[in-house]
Amino acid sequence: MSPNPISLAIVAVLAIFGILLIVLARLVVPGAVLIVLAVTVLAALRMAQQWEQAVVLRAGKFLAVKGPGLFWIVPILDSVTALIDTRLRTTQFVAEQTLTKDTVPVDVDAIIFWMVTDVRRAALEVASYGEAISWAAQTSLREMIGAADLAMLLSNRKAIDEELRQTIDGKTAEWGIVVKSVEIRDVTIPSALQDAMSREAQAQRERQARVILGAAEAEIAHSFAEAALSYADNPVALHLRGMNMLYESVKERGSTIIVPSSAVDSMNLGGLAGITSLARARETSPPDEPGSADG
Repeated sequence: MSPNPISLAIVAVLAIFGILLIVLARLVVPGAVLIVLAVTVLAALRMAQQWEQAVVLRAGKFLAVKGPGLFWIVPILDSVTALIDTRLRTTQFVAEQTLTKDTVPVDVDAIIFWMVTDVRRAALEVASYGEAISWAAQTSLREMIGAADLAMLLSNRKAIDEELRQTIDGKTAEWGIVVKSVEIRDVTIPSALQDAMSREAQAQRERQARVILGAAEAEIAHSFAEAALSYADNPVALHLRGMNMLYESVKERGSTIIVPSSAVDSMNLGGLAGITSLARARETSPPDEPGSADG
């Protein structure tokens, strides 16, 4: 643990005053006392940052957890054996060429968020807790991949992340470390398998499209059958429908419709038109005066 700026400043002031007393005032004892005090402050006054805590051992045995801020130790007798960062930390880990439950080799890239909650246990129970976290996470990830299908691994990541977090947290709890979350960043499968899955998805979409098209054609055929039954007993309506379709088609092109005489004769439209004209003429002609027929 390197000296902090505050202790260095105190040491500098005490040392300067001690040297001045010895050189200028010829006061050797007071000056020597100041110099010894400066050396003591340099060795005894320590400082930890806001996110740090120091594990102090006395004669090789655990004494206390100090910090954050300034704290004192007994020189020579005490020692700061570890300075633990208590902030949230991240560790990236991977599992390469790991077989899933359905024997598919995958490469999985994940990241773990963790923090030290028990400084004493993190410093005394495990030699290198950062490295231990990485190995425990990688082992748990491989176990989880071996117990899951590829489809579950690709589609149900939230549940897998939570299961993986609980598994890793169970291993690190005895080290004073809490796992906040685990996130699978990427799942890579072989390119040949990607092509096969793409072809399978395309075939599935084509099958679905054909099913929809068949259902539409069946519905249209049913409608045509009902229409045929309606037109079977009414040939005039059938002819009118054909003429209407012809009219709509020609109307879009801006042409004139010419109705064949055979169509008129088959539908008896000429007789119908004559009867209609005669009725209209009778309605518009004035009534005959009485006795005009005898005149």
